[in-house]
Amino acid sequence: MIKILGLIMTIGGAIALILGVLSAFGSMNIGNAQWPSIILGVVFFFAGIGLLKYRKDTDVVDAENN
Repeated sequence: MIKILGLIMTIGGAIALILGVLSAFGSMNIGNAQWPSIILGVVFFFAGIGLLKYRKDTDVVDAENN
């Protein structure tokens, strides 16, 4: 479950980052939401990468704790 959330956050952050950068420095226009899109894109992208790298996603129940 954690890896799925990390993947969704990574992809969503990458999309927001690309749209924000294209809006700020390119020819695309998304209105006044260009800098918040860049900032949130960076935050979600790195949070998703962090979830993918450092979390173990297992459904195994530890028998010693039961």
